[in-house]
Amino acid sequence: MASKALRDYYAILDGERKARYLVTKHTRVSANLSADTDGLWATHQSALRGNSESASEVTLLDLKQTLAHIMLANCELCERRCKADRESGAVGHCGVTSAHIASEFLHMGEEPDLVPSYTVFFSGCTFNCVFCQNWDISTRPGSGQKIEPYVLARMIEEKGSGRETLPPFMRARNVNWVGGDPTSNLPFILDVLALCNSNLPQVWNSNMYLTEESMRLLDGVVDVYLTDFKYGNDDCALKLSNAHNYTSIVTRNHTLARRQAEVIVRHLVLPNHHECCTRPVLHWIAANLRDVKVNVMPQYHPEHRSREFPDLARPLRMSEFKAAIELAEELGLELTD
Repeated sequence: MASKALRDYYAILDGERKARYLVTKHTRVSANLSADTDGLWATHQSALRGNSESASEVTLLDLKQTLAHIMLANCELCERRCKADRESGAVGHCGVTSAHIASEFLHMGEEPDLVPSYTVFFSGCTFNCVFCQNWDISTRPGSGQKIEPYVLARMIEEKGSGRETLPPFMRARNVNWVGGDPTSNLPFILDVLALCNSNLPQVWNSNMYLTEESMRLLDGVVDVYLTDFKYGNDDCALKLSNAHNYTSIVTRNHTLARRQAEVIVRHLVLPNHHECCTRPVLHWIAANLRDVKVNVMPQYHPEHRSREFPDLARPLRMSEFKAAIELAEELGLELTD
């Protein structure tokens, strides 16, 4: 049964409504795509407020693509705002130049509501997590393969077709953009979706270290935010992920995400981090987010550079995971199955 937290998502799966990107793709806006950036943003915001009736051939998705590529030329996609001209091949903090895809497949290991999930893993990441479980792709932004947008669009169409005739384990229920982290590849993702017509929900699987501008571009595109909420304070985030001002950025973006779409929040329980991270994260979710699902995750094990940090050098104890689950239940959070 669909939970209240994912009612819209299940309505798309049942054919009762369109995926948000398809609505955006057919929303006409009165815009000159050669106009100055401030004017384009003003038109974009007006369209998001519903002021978009136009006979123009320009769509809201066209406008989002244009703004994304403008941002890419002076990169401010993530909150590092390194301003690298990535359109011309310059390298910023994440190391991502053009999009490289480490793998794409029907993923059966995500939350039960999402599987089978057509998951696109990008190489590279905006974080430098010392315990990264996907360090082999997050630290190698040039690994994997380059797939042209029209090719990936066709692959998505194939995964979204035949959903009534294929057995359940072969039917994609969504497109899941992940990594590493997908933020560095937002312009590429919009380029792909502009070529798609499949009514598959779009899942943004991210560390949520995006700028407000990037969050605006995702508004009307994402159906489910599948988020990582890693830390309950800035000190742990800086030490373990090299992420400055983590708390204010990630809480802001979770608030924006819930205004835009439905949300599943993931919290990976770290050894020795109950009081500093798990407790404040779960309390913040309980106080600030309504109708979201929460996945309290026990699968931490020392990876990558974890053993350089005494607090992370051992596997998670069952007692630590149990304490996290008990707190989530006390706070009345809706946990994933």
